[in-house]
Order: sequence, then C-alpha cells, then structure tokens
Amino acid sequence: MKILLADDQPDVLEALRLLVKAEGFTPALARSPAAVLAAVEAGDFDVVLLDLNYTRDTTSGREGLDLLPRLLELDPTLPVVVMTAWGSVEGAVEAMRRGARDYVQKPWDNARLLATLRTQVELGGALRRMRRLERENASLRGELPALVAGSRAMAPVMRLVERIGPSDANVLVTGEHGTGKEVVARFLHALSRRAGGPFVAVNAGGLAEGVFESELFGHVKGAFTDARDDRIGCFELANGGTLFLDEIGNMPLVQQAKLLRVLQTGEISPVGSSKVRKVDARILSATNVDIAAEVQGGRFREDLLYRLNTVEIHLPPLRDRREDIPALAAYFLASYAKRYRIDNALFDPSAIEALLAHPFPGNVRELEHAVERALLLAPNGVIRAEDIALRRPSQPASRLEEMTLEEAEGHLIARALARTGGNVSDAARALGLSRSALYRRMQHFGLKGSG
Repeated sequence: MKILLADDQPDVLEALRLLVKAEGFTPALARSPAAVLAAVEAGDFDVVLLDLNYTRDTTSGREGLDLLPRLLELDPTLPVVVMTAWGSVEGAVEAMRRGARDYVQKPWDNARLLATLRTQVELGGALRRMRRLERENASLRGELPALVAGSRAMAPVMRLVERIGPSDANVLVTGEHGTGKEVVARFLHALSRRAGGPFVAVNAGGLAEGVFESELFGHVKGAFTDARDDRIGCFELANGGTLFLDEIGNMPLVQQAKLLRVLQTGEISPVGSSKVRKVDARILSATNVDIAAEVQGGRFREDLLYRLNTVEIHLPPLRDRREDIPALAAYFLASYAKRYRIDNALFDPSAIEALLAHPFPGNVRELEHAVERALLLAPNGVIRAEDIALRRPSQPASRLEEMTLEEAEGHLIARALARTGGNVSDAARALGLSRSALYRRMQHFGLKGSG
C-alpha cells in the first residue's frame, strides 16, 4: 500500500512515516502543495494523508482545500484523507465537499487513523477496479465491423449467421487465417439478445500454461509472485455478453480440460481463491485447423468440441469469393481514409485490376493491409496499381544472407513446417521453441500448420 504523507512539519512527517510503515504501508513524503502535486503526477498512490495548512501561522486550511480538486483532476479515484490541528465541523464539511473521503484531527489517535487509511485504501481499490472494468467493457464492445459478403460463396454463410445470431447457441467459426472469423463473431454478438453486453475476445491458442487460468478465470491478490492486485478474468468480463475464444484448435490438452470444466458447470474459481463464481456468457470460438483431424489424432478433446460446436460456420478463403474484393477494398479505403484524414481517396481502375489479379494467400487481412499501405503511399489519395505492393508467392526465395532478420525468421519457420509436413509441435521442437511461441510467429508471417 503506497501512501503519500503531506505536512510542512518534519517531526510530524517522521512520526507518521514510522507509524504507517510499521503497518505495512510504503510512505512517500511531501512538505508543500507543489511537492504533493509533483508526487501524484509522478507516481501511483493508494491513499493520500493531506494536511490542510502549510504556511506558518495559517489556520484557515485554504491551501489544502484548494489542493483537493487539483489532486482529483489528476486521479479521480485517489482517496484523500485530510488532517488539521484546527479542524472544525465547517472545515471538515468543506473538505468533503471538495472531494476528501474522510478527515482526522491532530493530535491523532493511532488506531483511528490507521483504520481510516485502511478503509480508504479498500474503497479506492474497489472504485478503481470498477472504473477499469467499465473502460474494458466499453473498449471491448467497440463498433460493429461491417460484414461485406455479397458473393455467391458467402450467401450460405450469411443465411446461417442471420438464423443463429439471435440464439444463445455456441458457434465454432472455421476458416484459413485472415478470412474474418472475428468479424463474423462480432456480427453474431450484435444480432443476439446479448448485444448490449460486452464482447470479449481472447487468443486462447496463444496463452502460455502459466497465464492461462489467470487470463480466463482471473486471480486474487497474492495468488502468485506478481499478483499485486485482483484481476478479473475474461469469463467474468464477458458475463452477460459473449466470449470469443480465437485459435481454439491450438490449445494444449491440459488447458482444454480446464476450459471444459467451466463450460460444463458455468462456474469459475479465480486463481488463489476458494470462492466459486457463476458466469453467464455465450461462447463463440474459431480455428484455422481441421478440428476433426485434431480429435482423431488425440490432440483435441471430443467432449470439448461438442460443447463448442453446437453450430459450425465455415468461411471460404478470399480466392473463392473474388467478387467481394472490390467491395472489401472500398470499405477498407473509406475506413482508413477517415482514420488518416485523407480527403477524396479513390482507386484508379488499374488498382482494382491489380487486386483482382492477386491470389491473396493472406485472405481479407492481406487485402486490408494492402489497401492501408497503398493509401499512405499514394499521391493525393488516388491509388494506382504501382502503389499496391503485393507479394507474389511464386517469387523465388532470396538467399539467406541477403534477407533481413525478420525475413530470415519467416523463411526458417516455413522450412521447418515443410520438413515436418506442417506439424506445429514437431516444427517447434526442431526450432527450439514452445508450441505457443511458434504459433504466434506463424500468425505474424501468415503461415499455416496442421497440428
């Protein structure tokens, strides 16, 4: 517990420092209003104990009272306890009106002072957790992305999405990297009765064993070395809304068992806590691997698949829905033109021809990045074919010594996957990486594996 002690008398500060340190607080000291402001601007405190008088022979408390709103501008959740030897009912009421949480009088009673400080630390922590949760939920809900899907290949996908969106059914979305699985998940959420609740997305396949339970189920303060505060897990964040588990096919079996237990019971236990909490979240998941093959090979639990796969939606790759390329490109162009404040952005016909001629192995994600890059490079916002730098997969690989470090890493990972027939576990062992670490690198380079 970090506390800022503010008083102009050195002996008072020293007495307070010894008292709170013995009770487990970590004290910082300030002897003037300027020093108080500087300390709060520079660091985070759990509570401030603030004297109201700093100028000799002044008893009005005006300096401390004027300081209160300035402190709360810096941190509205910061608990401030005021202290004065010339306290009165009127002065205490004014301090509380300006944002103080409580007050004590000099000479103070040690037990009452410490009890007051502990209470305000607990209340301040609760307020900060609530504010953090509100911010996380607001940012996670975000704005619904447009689902551009006018091609014949996407027609059955849209019919299925519109049919099951309003339900509470768990849905497994499958497809290659970059096909828009999260966009479909957000669309399903928006169609459901949970649309007013949070949409929480997590890369379930990329969570290391040591953080898996903490990320999904949360932890309590002191549960492990770095657990300095309570943490709300993704399941609890999604309570009343939708939890999207991305890359579910890459979860290790031990993590699958933990997830299955929660899906069966609807209950979570934060790490380090003996309390069980009930959660109500719709589960949407996604993967780019063949789950049936994973089950057959013993790498994915069949009972977990049944829990996740009430309905399956398969997204076709962009090469099978080429009619959507112009509309998708136009959507991305409008979006990034607004972000970068570029007026009159448009495609020259040669640019559309170049996009239609490209195979897009990276699917919709590759198209989006290509449009963003071209817009930034194009003069006057008019994108021509030469502004669109698309990598041709047929181009011969460069010699290793001519590559950048990033290119060499991608080349070596691709070679390892080719040698192992796409088996992620075998390739990870060959490269000296963990499966999750290799998988994150594969995502970065747009590479695929089989298990």
